[in-house]
Amino acid sequence: MFRSVARLAAGKHLLRRGYASGSVPERKVAVLGAAGGIGQPLALLMKLNPLVSQLALYDIANTPGVAADVSHINTRSKVAGYVGEEQLGQALEGCDVVIIPAGVPRKPGMTRDDLFNINAGIVKGLCAAIAKYCPNALVNMISNPVNSTVPIAAEVFKKAGTYDEKKLFGVTTLDVVRAKTFYAGKAKVNVADVNVPVVGGHAGITILPLFSQATPKANLAEEDIKALTKRTQDGGTEVVEAKAGKGSATLSMAYAGAIFADACLKGLNGVPDVVECSFVQSTVTELPFFASKVRLGKNGVEEVLGLGPLSDFEKEGLESLKPELKSSIEKGIKFANQS
Repeated sequence: MFRSVARLAAGKHLLRRGYASGSVPERKVAVLGAAGGIGQPLALLMKLNPLVSQLALYDIANTPGVAADVSHINTRSKVAGYVGEEQLGQALEGCDVVIIPAGVPRKPGMTRDDLFNINAGIVKGLCAAIAKYCPNALVNMISNPVNSTVPIAAEVFKKAGTYDEKKLFGVTTLDVVRAKTFYAGKAKVNVADVNVPVVGGHAGITILPLFSQATPKANLAEEDIKALTKRTQDGGTEVVEAKAGKGSATLSMAYAGAIFADACLKGLNGVPDVVECSFVQSTVTELPFFASKVRLGKNGVEEVLGLGPLSDFEKEGLESLKPELKSSIEKGIKFANQS
């Protein structure tokens, strides 16, 4: 049964994109941190994506086992596992998309900021290698805190002379996935039909779902909108607490990461009107990085879209998130330039 479901899903996947299987371009995707809690399910989901022809799985340990396991799945992509810094270059060479879930997960009582010193160092090292081995790849940053790791990556690429703001993305898709799920539950509509833009950043109050723009429209009471907003902002904490010290949001994050990587691949392959929310270099507000809807294309970001009309509650949320987001961005820039 699973095989037929997978085949059906893969078939629909191709049909949605208007490709015959023979005409899909060759695309190499790397997952950095592929043996971790997010990395393993993300590797599985990318193996199921028919747009991927080569899948490179990298981590500091245990990648050969993950790669061997995933490689037995009967889908298009060839899988290779790489372990340790000496094999990182090989993993990255020729990549079209690099997805970075590497780092330590959040534990109960930890904020995304508590992760900063460990994950910031990991991201800095990986981005230096990307600048060297695949400077033209689209980089999908999952490692938290995204509000700081994206600015770190930008600074590393600037120093290396390879920075292209169109090719660096903070993956905020999980906020969108959660907002859609929670909204559909409250509005009693089919979740498959729901769209909710989420703007700002990717931590706590910097996450701003724009439920006033949600479709299909539902006349929810203001207290419901406030509760949905809070639940979306605290979604990560909800999972950390439910797992009771045994991990953070890994499966839903892998799903969201796979959705965003798929959108990047579609854009690269010339599929029109691919729009996703992402944390990118932006002039939408006075902040240098901001998450909003982005049109994806052959060069990565084709267009950063504006916020659209906001409700009074959302306008208030926008103003109150800015100081925290500004501080996180500056923290990342400062870290990147320390050495």
